[in-house]
Amino acid sequence: MSGPITAYGKLHQGLFRRLRHLDGLPPLLMRLYLAPVMIAVGLHKFRNWDDMVAWFGNPDWGLGLPVPALMVALAASAELFGGLALLLGLAVRWFALPLLISMAVATATVHWQHGWFAIAPGDPDTSTAKVLAMMGIPAAARSLENSVEVGQRVNAARSLLREHGNYDWLTEKGNFVVLNNGIEFAATYFIMLLSLFFAGGGRYVSLDYWLARRTGAVAID
Repeated sequence: MSGPITAYGKLHQGLFRRLRHLDGLPPLLMRLYLAPVMIAVGLHKFRNWDDMVAWFGNPDWGLGLPVPALMVALAASAELFGGLALLLGLAVRWFALPLLISMAVATATVHWQHGWFAIAPGDPDTSTAKVLAMMGIPAAARSLENSVEVGQRVNAARSLLREHGNYDWLTEKGNFVVLNNGIEFAATYFIMLLSLFFAGGGRYVSLDYWLARRTGAVAID
């Protein structure tokens, strides 16, 4: 029995030892995915400063957060400068921290009340909640019930548009959906940022790697 195990161990070590030179690719792809998202939302907050401060601070139709101007400044700065840092691979772990906090706050204050999905499913048979509902999870069952209601509304909207609008033109760039604004995207960004916090910017493809290598903090492979 030890023979096959030893052979597998040698194969495993040999294969993944060679692949280690590519282990910077996943962090690079996550950085390139996240950077434009963060930069865009940070710029949006700065460009619409007054509206953002009003939304952050208003308890009736906004988030009702204290010191809203400070909160907007912190969120926008973390997103804009953090996004630029991710793009360059500079101080990735340090900038991941405020971005993680920003995503956690957004999840709790903006998206949590809407459940998981960013786009509300309109068909319970193809909803990813179906498997969880079969396992007896109440929230998933409620999501399937909601998808029936969503489907009815989307079908009604399509019927009206086909009858009274130029439906082909209206749907030329994509189908009509119901925006649910759940935690799906914020949670995905949080997981990716958490991965970058522990993994760093990646071998060869980040300024962090080359700075650490130049100072002797990274061994030459």
